[in-house]
Amino acid sequence: MKENKIVKELASWFLVILMGYAIAFICREYIFSPVVVDGASMSPTYENEDIILVSKISKIERFDHIVFKAPYEDEYYIKRVIGLPGDTIEMKDDVLIINGKEYEEPYVNRNSVSQMRTTENFTLEELTGEKTVPEGYIFVLGDNRLRSYDSRHFGLIPLDDVYGESKMRIYPLKNMKIFYKPVE
Repeated sequence: MKENKIVKELASWFLVILMGYAIAFICREYIFSPVVVDGASMSPTYENEDIILVSKISKIERFDHIVFKAPYEDEYYIKRVIGLPGDTIEMKDDVLIINGKEYEEPYVNRNSVSQMRTTENFTLEELTGEKTVPEGYIFVLGDNRLRSYDSRHFGLIPLDDVYGESKMRIYPLKNMKIFYKPVE
């Protein structure tokens, strides 16, 4: 009788652990996943080796921080979405212009720059040959423009290559932060 009770107790613990693993697997595979930041291209927003939570079910919007499959490497990059399908993009005298509207970029790393520009002048057409961002693509830039390999170098990113949107930095614990979208 006592052995039967122990077997039932062990079976119930096994079932709980199995269900926990199944829920964790489903969440990680389809809803959210931790990602380790590699490099300084998004500094000061993210630093090398920060751990972030990426939502795989978010709708991608302008200025989101996204993780996507790198175009020419078997890696993932994290960058900021600047242009969405249908957008025109221009950088003039360090001012971002999207669809004719100027945007301040308080997130851009300008600390190490004295008199020089942080971002060189460009238009979307000069970089990609496209007047507007085509359907199914986005244009991304790193926050550390002087050290970022981004759409200025490799062009537009297919939306199908987006892994997810960064929602929260969870490590280091002293820098834990939930990321909110800036108001346009």
